[in-house]
Amino acid sequence: MDLKKWVWAVLVVLAVAEVGLVLGNVVSFEVQHKFAGRGRNLSAMMSHDVRRRGRLLSAIDLQLGGNGRPSDAGLYFAKIGLGNPPKDYYVQVDTGSDLLWVNCVECVKCPTKSDLGIELTLYDPKASSTSSYVYCDQDFCTSTYEGQLPGCKPGLQCQYNVVYGDGSATAGYFVKDDIQFSRVTGNLQTTLTNGSVVFGCGAKQSGELGSSSEAVDGILGFGESNSSIISQLAAAGKVKKIFSHCLDNVNGGGIFAIGEVVSPKVNSTPMVPNQQHYNVVMKEVDVGGEALDLPTDVFETGDRKGTIIDSGTTLAYLPEAIYDPLMKRILGERPEIKLHSVEEQFTCFKYNDNVDDGFPIVRFYFEGSVSLTVHPHDYLFPIDDNAWCFGWINGGLQTKDSKDVILLGDLVLSNKLVVYDIENQTIGWTEYNCSLSIKVKDESGAVYSVGPHNLSSASSLKVGVLLTFLSILIALLHSSVH
Repeated sequence: MDLKKWVWAVLVVLAVAEVGLVLGNVVSFEVQHKFAGRGRNLSAMMSHDVRRRGRLLSAIDLQLGGNGRPSDAGLYFAKIGLGNPPKDYYVQVDTGSDLLWVNCVECVKCPTKSDLGIELTLYDPKASSTSSYVYCDQDFCTSTYEGQLPGCKPGLQCQYNVVYGDGSATAGYFVKDDIQFSRVTGNLQTTLTNGSVVFGCGAKQSGELGSSSEAVDGILGFGESNSSIISQLAAAGKVKKIFSHCLDNVNGGGIFAIGEVVSPKVNSTPMVPNQQHYNVVMKEVDVGGEALDLPTDVFETGDRKGTIIDSGTTLAYLPEAIYDPLMKRILGERPEIKLHSVEEQFTCFKYNDNVDDGFPIVRFYFEGSVSLTVHPHDYLFPIDDNAWCFGWINGGLQTKDSKDVILLGDLVLSNKLVVYDIENQTIGWTEYNCSLSIKVKDESGAVYSVGPHNLSSASSLKVGVLLTFLSILIALLHSSVH
């Protein structure tokens, strides 16, 4: 990762996880929609994406997950247990960032309530019998900073400070404590287990991180760098450096897995090396089976260019050179519809029939002859009876730093199993019914069926679907449960 390319990102300090698990154990945690239970506020959805795009183009990006229907729900947050005795904390699950942090009891300007319908909890190291501070002369701190910090002396805590591109910031110090997961002990069976993890104790938040409207307790990162949780677990020989997600925006539910997925199989495309996000190389876009005539440089990769796969973003952002011909081709199929704007941001229309019968399929083609199919019911979302909006967003109208980036969010990733194979530097996907289970193999060769959970009640689905992922940690022999 070349942080010099992102000069407006001030400092990145990343957490290291040291989770101990038993051979063959599959560990899971539940994830809910960030916008669960909230009304169809499209402006809030767009505002979230705008803030996220600012963070994506800095040294840190935020959040994993999302729902393919922007009118219903948005991001996801996991419930994890920290400390002894354990207390519940709700954290955003993030494909790109590497720091696990939660707000702490001495925090300045940390939110005390959330509009998401969750109870926020401030972590108190002194209230946990298994907590310990991490000091600047300890291995974790020196390896994180690639050397000892200036002015370090015995008893000085190892601190972190992260400033995002949108001005939000988190600062604090590192602690080590128990983290609680649900361990899969058989097909669709789980029990609770603990591990030990080093994470950030947030002492000060600012910007959107201190807002109550979308407040959670912290962030759990799944980034690609060597200091991320998955990378550290892999370096310790505890997991394979592979994770997957399957987001179901039809029934509510989904899976998030760390480990080798045996079934279903996916088709993969290479990652672009040395990128701070999960970048791939797009080659072509076709609408209704016909390729768009696009300038050759629109798919170039590099600084503030290229294609990012990011399920933490709700919509799909395309450079103007792609967006304009794409929309022209789609609308050419239905010249009779009358477009109007909703909340000054979304292109919408009335349509009484089945959108899959009346609008064309869009396909993105990637290096390695891999395609990603986006059906009309994926890129169109309902906001009312017979009222639909497009999920394609003109990136050229966004910030100048992101106008040339192709950002494929959950709009195009829902109802697909997406596999991030960091070991082999590939990303793959296949269309899949995410309400079904998948099969994951551990290092002993044992195969487990892992199915989706759903935290919501039937009534809450009417205003916002609450989805659940399973996060699977595949352990190696001689690991220990704490």
